[in-house]
This record gives sequence, C-alpha cells and structure tokens, in this order.
Amino acid sequence: MTDSRTTRALPPRILVVGGGYVGMYAALRLQRKLRLKRGEAEIVVVEPQAYMTYQPFLPEAAAGSISPRHVVVPLRRVLHDCRIIVGEAQRIDHGKRVATIATLATEQEGDSALEIPYDQLVIAPGSVSRTLPIPGLAEHGFGFKTVEEAIGLRNHVLEQLDIASSTRDAAVREAALTFVFVGGGYAGVEALGELENMARYAVRYYHNVRADDMKWVLVEATGRILPEVGEEMGRYAIRELRGRNVDIRLDTRLDSCENRVAVLSDGSRLPTRTLVWTAGVKPAPVLPDTGLPLTARGRLRAEATLAVAGTPGAWAAGDAAAVPDLTAEAPGTECAPNAQHAVRQAKVLADNVIATLRGRPLTEYRHKYAGSVASLGLHEGVAHVYGRKFKGYPAWLMHRAYHLSRVPTFNRKAKVLAEWVLAGLFKREIVSLGSLEHPRAEFELAAGGEGPDRRPGGGTDEGPGRGPGGV
Repeated sequence: MTDSRTTRALPPRILVVGGGYVGMYAALRLQRKLRLKRGEAEIVVVEPQAYMTYQPFLPEAAAGSISPRHVVVPLRRVLHDCRIIVGEAQRIDHGKRVATIATLATEQEGDSALEIPYDQLVIAPGSVSRTLPIPGLAEHGFGFKTVEEAIGLRNHVLEQLDIASSTRDAAVREAALTFVFVGGGYAGVEALGELENMARYAVRYYHNVRADDMKWVLVEATGRILPEVGEEMGRYAIRELRGRNVDIRLDTRLDSCENRVAVLSDGSRLPTRTLVWTAGVKPAPVLPDTGLPLTARGRLRAEATLAVAGTPGAWAAGDAAAVPDLTAEAPGTECAPNAQHAVRQAKVLADNVIATLRGRPLTEYRHKYAGSVASLGLHEGVAHVYGRKFKGYPAWLMHRAYHLSRVPTFNRKAKVLAEWVLAGLFKREIVSLGSLEHPRAEFELAAGGEGPDRRPGGGTDEGPGRGPGGV
C-alpha cells in the first residue's frame, strides 16, 4: 500500500475486519448510506472467506434440507461498492492506524503481508470454538461453526451407516452407530436434532440397520439445555428428544475421547467414531494483538455507542465485543453474543460511523430481548417469544419464518423457500459426497502408477466400474 491516510486528498478509509453478521451488515449499511462514488469514504472489508455464513441454517444444511450454497452470502456480490480482501488480520496498530493483513498470497506464495492504513476501524472478527485441553479432542472431534464442518459432518454420519451396514465386527458397528454431541446450546441441540432426524430417515434404505440400533448422546455440563428459550421449554425439549431415544446426560462433562472412546465424568465409556464439540465459543484470537482494551473474558470493551472504550476511531460489536445492555435491570449486564444482537448492533454501529464522519451526535444501542426459537428436527421446535411459549409444529414454523426473514438478500430468501417447498413434496436426499473433501485423491492414486486403482465404486484402471464416466 502506497497511500497515506494523512493525505487529505484521499477519502477517509473505513476498515472492516470480519465479514460475519456485524461486518457484512455494517458494511452493507455504510455502502447504502455513504456517498462512496462522490468520495465521501472508502470501505475495505477483510475476511478469511469470501462469504458470510448464516449459521442458524447450518443444522438444516447438515440434514440436507438446504443446499450449502444457500447458507452462504458472497461478499463481493452483496458489497459491490466495497473492496473485499480475502485474508486475516494479524496485527492492528491503532496508534498508527495501520492493520497488517495476511492474504492467500501470503500463505501460499510467500508474499509479504499487506499493511493497510485506515481512518475508522470496525473490528468484528466474531468468535471461534472454545475448546478445552481434553485428551483426543483435537484428533477425533468435529466442530460445527462453518458450512464446511456442517457438510463434512453430514457426509461422516452417512458414512458411519455404510460402515455399520458392511462390517461383521460388532465393536466397529457399535462405535459407528454411536453419535456423541457435547454442548446443550443452540448449535448442539439443533445439530443433533436435525442429523438424528436425517439418519432415522436414511436407515430405511439399509437392510441390516434399524433406527433403534443408533445411539445418540447429548452431553451438557449444566443442569439444563437451551437456556435461551426458558426453563419450561428446555424441559419440553428434553422430553421430546428422549422420546426419540436420545440419551441426554445433564451435569456431565467429557473427560477424554482418546482411541475413539468418549469417557464422561459420570464414569460412562462410549465407543464412538463421531464426537461433535459445540460447547461454547471464545473471541477471535486476533484481539490481543490489537492493543485495544479487553475485558477479563478477552472481549473488546465497548461503550453503548459501540465505540471501543477510550479509543477514538475504533468500533466493535457482535461476539468479539462486550456491549453494555441498557435495557437490562441489573447494572453492568452485557448483551448476549448472539445473532439477534449482532444484526441490530451492526445497524447502530454503521450509523454512528457515518455520524462521526459528518460531525453528528452518536446513538446508543438499545434493544430489548424479543425471545428465542430453536428447531429440534423436522416439524419439531420450541420458542419463547415476547413472553409467550410455543412448542412442536407451531414453534418449528416460527423458527423457519424468523430465519427466512433474517437471511440476507431477496434472492437467497426465494431459493431457501423454494427448497423447503420442494423438500416437502419429494423424498430426502441421503447421498454422502465425502470424496468432495479430498477431490484429488483418486487422481493422485491413479497417477502414482502402483497397480490397479481400486476404487470404492468397484472399478479399477482396467475397467470403468462406477467411477466418473462409469455406469
């Protein structure tokens, strides 16, 4: 970068670090309300992926109810007047107003990192999975925060049914048909509910696997699940899941998962090939390298205006920020790090950045919590909205309607709705495309020249089998 933000001939640059809920929605609002073509400002968005993931749809993507491409929003298409940099912030020197960005060229080609000067900083890198030093977790665990993880988990679950159907080893079969989810929040409960529902449907096509052969286990360290929907709806969710033979272990922790055996704090040992970790999140690791004020939990200390406390020109919201909740009765309460707050905070943040550029007063963020909805699988859900409680099919409809209204762009809303309608008219797709995770594996094997290519489809290099081009 050769320009300098001290050169007033250049428009003020707004650097948005993160393209998730806060980053994308804030940049979208800035793009709409600033006169960018007249040089009022320049917007640069830095995000490791060139898309925003609508995370509430990940469970349905894993279950095959929604195509993966409809769970993500391409940033270049939506933020057409912004400059998009696919990369990750390594350091931020707010005193000099310069951010150091590692791009794909930095990682793959050895290019030097970019140094991007800025005038206003919007830091919203989101969160990452909060893991614990549990033996075997890094080697055998699955996360559930990205669309890649969701689709990989779907392929893995269907692969376990294939393994159980084809093996003669009782121990291998038991481990393949045991699915352990750790964490009783939204991600864990919704992922388990959708995948259990999908697997229950899929086993009808297996001649030697029944739904009762599968063992689904939910492990939660506290005494309740889905605390966001209230205690009564949480108890209903437990009854509903247990009615589907889901083993729910409350006040229980995962102690180890070495050698594909989940060892729980209640003494249970569960041989399993599937362990999904959804036990919370933590702020993105870049925050300590920003030099900005942090709370004891590692989140950015923000004011009610969403400005970083005591730091002119820096703004924060979403999972990475500790924003005071002005509507709470107890003093010192912070806004929950959820999508409902993030989307609304992004709007206030963008308006305050614009107000700063135009010399206008700032607005404080206030939003009274409206409620929560959660899916437990097809046609089942729980909801606690504006003090009213819903369960079963009505709650499931509310869950879908709410998230359909929130997913960005009319184009994506129409496609998701069309997929839901078609899914109600036709049978589920239960195909595993696990080979997509290693697309060059077959070619590499064939190019190795070490005898016939024995492929899962039954073909070799001496015959077509059922590989690409086969019958």
